[in-house]
Amino acid sequence: MTKNQKPEKEKARVHKDLEGFDISIDSFGEVKSALNIDDINKFLNKNVDDKKLRDREDLDDLKK
Repeated sequence: MTKNQKPEKEKARVHKDLEGFDISIDSFGEVKSALNIDDINKFLNKNVDDKKLRDREDLDDLKK
């Protein structure tokens, strides 16, 4: 690699439901994502345990 060449950007391993997910921050500090934020939130609601919601009785209904 010469002095002016940048290394190639490696693709991160992601869950199969998030295939194609890519996120970056532009020069203005704005977050840019390849997936819609609503789709990301649905995935997180379904797959990530929220300790604040553990005691709720309607938690199973929220995950569906």
